[in-house]
Amino acid sequence: MLDMSDQGFGVRFGVDPEALTGRRILIIVENLPVPFDRRVWHEARTLTAAGAQVSVICPMAGEWIAPYEMIEGVHIYRHPLNADGGGARAYIKEYLQALYWQTRLAWRVWRERGFDTLQGCNPPDLVFLVAAPFRLMGKRYIFDHHDLNPELYEAKFGKRGFFWNALRIAERLNFATASVVISTNESYRRIALQRGRKRAEDVFVVRSGPDLSRMRPVPQNPAWRGDGKFLVGYLGVMGEQEGIDLLLEAVQTLVHVHGREDIRFVLVGGGPALADLRALCTRMGLDAYVRFTGRASDADLLEVLSTADICVNPDRVTPMNDLSTMNKILEYMAMGKPIVQFEVTEGRVSAGEASLYATPNDPQDLAAKILSLIDDPDMRERMGAIGQARVGRDMHWGASVAPLLAAYRHAV
Repeated sequence: MLDMSDQGFGVRFGVDPEALTGRRILIIVENLPVPFDRRVWHEARTLTAAGAQVSVICPMAGEWIAPYEMIEGVHIYRHPLNADGGGARAYIKEYLQALYWQTRLAWRVWRERGFDTLQGCNPPDLVFLVAAPFRLMGKRYIFDHHDLNPELYEAKFGKRGFFWNALRIAERLNFATASVVISTNESYRRIALQRGRKRAEDVFVVRSGPDLSRMRPVPQNPAWRGDGKFLVGYLGVMGEQEGIDLLLEAVQTLVHVHGREDIRFVLVGGGPALADLRALCTRMGLDAYVRFTGRASDADLLEVLSTADICVNPDRVTPMNDLSTMNKILEYMAMGKPIVQFEVTEGRVSAGEASLYATPNDPQDLAAKILSLIDDPDMRERMGAIGQARVGRDMHWGASVAPLLAAYRHAV
């Protein structure tokens, strides 16, 4: 659950309430519902606080199944969407279904309240098709670049081929039709400039920083440790490219090679691979050491991270993960937790000295790094303080407000 009682969002982040007065904005996102999608929800609330009228189109999922509702002044339209079936044909079916509903609901928003700017969030890179007729009417299209879609396909299926080439074409068209591109980090900005051929002045870096009024430590709950002495926390999607199988191999190494039966792991999050990962954990004989919560409430999430001695990010090192900023890293840092992750470019940019870095995709080295941190409380405290200060200084959502509003001003 999300706390919807906070009405001081704009004041807290110093948003000029007249910065976008009179603007009418439509945001389309496919892969997550709003307000569950933290980044899009922060964007929508910021734009609303700046005086704009904001509508959002997104899928139904989890508890967010109302076809329409207004939350904190944001008009949210949701549509049904088939779950990821795991194959290329399933993705095509999902994309076509999403395009149908996005187009239908975009025209509904246009009739009911209108909009002058449409923001499309990927994956996939197809929202430009929904925006096309409105661009002919003089409306602006902003591309909010969340994922490297061709790299995501390659990470999921381990190949390129026809569909990979189709995704590269879609990405190119998405960039080409956008008046402004919002990039989540400097690596994505370089993609927009080089692969997307955008002008430097049309690309703005808007990082997905946490809201520090929500993502903050709470009293520890020893129940999450169970009968263990130490707790390692994980927050994120349970998918194939998230490397949870590598984390389970690291746990197996800790238990059976190093004899460390005093460490417990709590993994928070849902996703398409959750059932398979639970089954794998059982087959590996690790149920006594690893707990999967599935999708959890905010209260449980904060308790787990507050209770954890360290946090871990086992994302596989792929071209996509290497260049992507993972929200979980910044949220771990906001909670003051030291981190262990594989060596990736943007992971190091985000965490710096708040993390230890294991050899890419090597579960044995991941286990060794976890163990070295578990057994050094002084290092844990020092690294946690570094990360918390780093986020509090310049990597929280408030630091992204100015570039987001600048992108919107530039679009017109």
